[in-house]
Amino acid sequence: MTAINEAIDKIQAARNITFLTGAGVSTQSHIPDYRSLKGIYAGIDQPEYLLSHDCLLQEPQKFYQFIKQLYHPSARPNIIHEKIAALAKTKSVWVVSQNIDGLHDQAGSPNVVNFHGSLYDVYCRKCGQNVAWQDYLISDTHLNCGGQLRPDIVLYGEEFTDDTITCAIKAVEQADLIVIVGTSFQVAPFNQLLYYHKPQADIMAINQAALAIQEPFTMVQCAAEDLFREIKI
Repeated sequence: MTAINEAIDKIQAARNITFLTGAGVSTQSHIPDYRSLKGIYAGIDQPEYLLSHDCLLQEPQKFYQFIKQLYHPSARPNIIHEKIAALAKTKSVWVVSQNIDGLHDQAGSPNVVNFHGSLYDVYCRKCGQNVAWQDYLISDTHLNCGGQLRPDIVLYGEEFTDDTITCAIKAVEQADLIVIVGTSFQVAPFNQLLYYHKPQADIMAINQAALAIQEPFTMVQCAAEDLFREIKI
């Protein structure tokens, strides 16, 4: 039996699954990943600065022009999002995602921790009011008070909320099977979530490039969409 078939069997047999997902899950929805040569950062200097709290405050127009490139409102969930959501109808399934595109929620997954927030949750820094993301793409100035609008995502230089960390840890703690999908799994604190897995939990990684993980795990090196397409619900 191939590693792919074994992975499919494990996912179908497990009762409590937590998926840890990254940008590679959304590339099939035509959202470019951030780190590959074809990603949104390609050819741009200091991407970490452009997505930082410092840039937001010191060069708000540079921040705004860059962040607008990350919006893909016509993107729809692909087979990976859809199969994860479908699995949740008969199993206990959690998703902890690095992605800020909201596609897991759009697909209908009931238990999603958007670890870095969502581009589609926008608020005013001055008055705190929530604002439609469509309005934000027109202007980053709040019409009501003149304050600066921003998406509710974690920027470089910002702290994660306690609630986010707590929910993500809870998702990992409850799992009998942890499936890492579409991420290099190199960025902290996301890659530190594995510290909280149950000793008996199986850990699997599905990614086109091999991963280096300190915990014992099974590496399934393939296109994730091909594997998820074969999962029977």
